[in-house]
Amino acid sequence: MELNSSVNEFILFGLTQNVLKEKVVFVVLFLYLATLMANLLIVMTIRYSRTLGSPMYFFLFYLSFADAYFSTTTAPRLIVDSVSEKIVISYNECMTQIFAVRFFGCLEVLVLILMSLDHYVAICKPLLYTNIMSQHVCGTMVNLAWAVSFIHSSSQIFLALKIPFCGPNVIDHYFCDLTPMLKLACMDTHVINLLIIFSSGAICMVSFIALLTSYIFILHSLNNQSAEGRKKALSTCTSHIIVVTLFFVPCIFTYTHPVAAFPGDKMVAVFYTIGTPLLNRLIYTLRNAEVKNAMRNLWCHKF
Repeated sequence: MELNSSVNEFILFGLTQNVLKEKVVFVVLFLYLATLMANLLIVMTIRYSRTLGSPMYFFLFYLSFADAYFSTTTAPRLIVDSVSEKIVISYNECMTQIFAVRFFGCLEVLVLILMSLDHYVAICKPLLYTNIMSQHVCGTMVNLAWAVSFIHSSSQIFLALKIPFCGPNVIDHYFCDLTPMLKLACMDTHVINLLIIFSSGAICMVSFIALLTSYIFILHSLNNQSAEGRKKALSTCTSHIIVVTLFFVPCIFTYTHPVAAFPGDKMVAVFYTIGTPLLNRLIYTLRNAEVKNAMRNLWCHKF
């Protein structure tokens, strides 16, 4: 894979170099384990519960799946590297991490969009819901999300392979990402940076605006619903809006500002790669009585 580079390894600067390093990493370890357990619990509950068979939970299954893998792309290495004196990652491992982060990040974006589509059809087109959101249609849309995620992450790797590295190899981050890597390139990266902003930042921003716009239409349509229907729809929509905001705002901040690093970049990255996947599950679980009841019934019978 080392096409345009004389550098065969990178040194990761890490999350922090101060005296609080061990405490910060302990927090990251706790967040990661909690994230992994929470998402696996949701995945297993939806997989084996007979009451969670609607399209909403079908998409929630894949959102939890993407969340679990998204956090796994960065957290385990960060935890292991924290006990190493010199954090070294090979060129090929770095490219693989870039691919995985972009792939599962994009998959999460697309699944969130599919969930908003499901909410829109359920609330605005209730009589056609069964026909529009059939099992075949939902499966096709998820497969399309996987394909688009693969194309997006492959395009990012293509850009990364075009960057020549012939000198400094210290990445000021705790994982391999294109934005901090651009500062190490021995070429003018202006065009590549614009492509990254367009393919990642613009996609995040446009998707976020589109999702919020769809929810404006959904909330407007609630005027025609009964009081009970309004309450249930608002509960579901509110959970999704919170999740969308928690994921998209940090992503937009990260991928739309210039290459120059901001002091909070690493903490923002920790939040959206590890913190948000945990908060997603807490929000959907604590605000969804159906999920809580399914968990209680399923796991109480098993144990």
